[in-house]
Amino acid sequence: MDIGGNSLPSGADTSKRKVCYFYDPEVGNYYYGQTHPMKPQRMRMTHALLAHYGLLQHMHVLKPNPAREKDLCRFHADDYVSFLRRITPNNQHENLIQLKRFNVGEDCPVFDGLYSFCQTYAGGSIGGAVKLNHGHCDIAVNWAGGLHHAKKCEASGFCYVNDIVLAILELLKFHERVLYVDIDIHHGDGVEEAFYITDRVMTVSFHKFGDYFPGTGDIRDIGFGKGKCYALNVPLDDGIDDESYQSLFKPIMSKVMEVYRPGAVVLQCGADSLSGDRLGCFNISVKGHAECVRFMRSFNVPLLLLGGGGYTIRNVASCWCYETGVALGIEVDDQVPEHEYIEYFGPDYSLHVAPSNMENKNSCEMLDEIRARLLDNLSRLQHAPSVQFQEQPPDTEIPEADEDEDDNKDERKDPDHDVNVDYERECTLGRLKMEVVECEAKDKDSTLPRETVDVPHTEVEQENPQEQPEMDQIPL
Repeated sequence: MDIGGNSLPSGADTSKRKVCYFYDPEVGNYYYGQTHPMKPQRMRMTHALLAHYGLLQHMHVLKPNPAREKDLCRFHADDYVSFLRRITPNNQHENLIQLKRFNVGEDCPVFDGLYSFCQTYAGGSIGGAVKLNHGHCDIAVNWAGGLHHAKKCEASGFCYVNDIVLAILELLKFHERVLYVDIDIHHGDGVEEAFYITDRVMTVSFHKFGDYFPGTGDIRDIGFGKGKCYALNVPLDDGIDDESYQSLFKPIMSKVMEVYRPGAVVLQCGADSLSGDRLGCFNISVKGHAECVRFMRSFNVPLLLLGGGGYTIRNVASCWCYETGVALGIEVDDQVPEHEYIEYFGPDYSLHVAPSNMENKNSCEMLDEIRARLLDNLSRLQHAPSVQFQEQPPDTEIPEADEDEDDNKDERKDPDHDVNVDYERECTLGRLKMEVVECEAKDKDSTLPRETVDVPHTEVEQENPQEQPEMDQIPL
């Protein structure tokens, strides 16, 4: 079993990869509300571009099977998932206490089909992880996923279910180490918190930091206990452009891949970091954003690409279409082809977003300091941390149907099919309030997030059994 390093055939970045693409035609029908910035319609627009650029024929297109309640409860609290399942616009006024308790109602509104929406996007991410685990593809894509703010017991930042955590838990059944990279403009707080005390998941988030949602992601927040220095935060200021962004992204991620040697990578491609986003304040082009995908693809490690934020929907669709082409090794034309959403792309009908003339508040000195500090932290890490040989948990059996197949004829979508996802013990999440000393003694303390998650045992051999300490499970 592959436990790290290059797992795909080596070759140039333009070499072809086998790609599985998850898409449910119904996902674009969900509606957060007229004034809400989150528009699931962006997934339908993305799919339409993929179809008219001819990219679908180069991928295995799959309709995700909805995640079940027991799948969601691998990370989320039972009562929270039960609440999501039964809350509707018609009965929400009878559940005001629980709405407040679970942070549902304003940024995270109740809308028709809320639970089905959660099942759909989570099912795609878990299904992508399963495909990667079994070597059915080199890259799995679920643009409906990437909702990185959701916590164990509450919704947050337009996110209800954290499909990323669920997908990573699935990947950990086969891979000793999983790397999570977040290029959304918002800090990937929900994923970082979930894995804050384990070295089996490294989280790296590039985000706007300061007076900006969710307010977390200080460079001093580095993890705790076994996970100390396995959380990396890259705090950025307004107006960062392609060149400045890549001056951090490439050296930092090169060092991460060298030191950590993950068996799989999850890349959250939130498009709100693009120039001109309705809620964003960065100045990154589509090509600059996609360069992160191209760079992570070049390491030839199984890769799960997920969506995330993005609120100027023509830019979101353009970005994820272009990045699907990058995943496939296909360069798509800048001229948007005729299709049902062509009016969104006028008047130039160009796929690419031109950067604006906004001020870049990220000085060279600031960028140099951030880069030097994070590279120094990475140099202090144990190379490729290992875990004790353990029995592998059972696979999550989430079948998928080809998008063009008749669902009614697909026996794999049997509603009575039992998904075996039980662990040896229940995921335990505590609300913790501690302070952690950073790698350098001179640095200030950082606050430990309130929620972490146990990771499953994995059936892998230690790289150096004589040198690695025994560890039955990730301690809390």
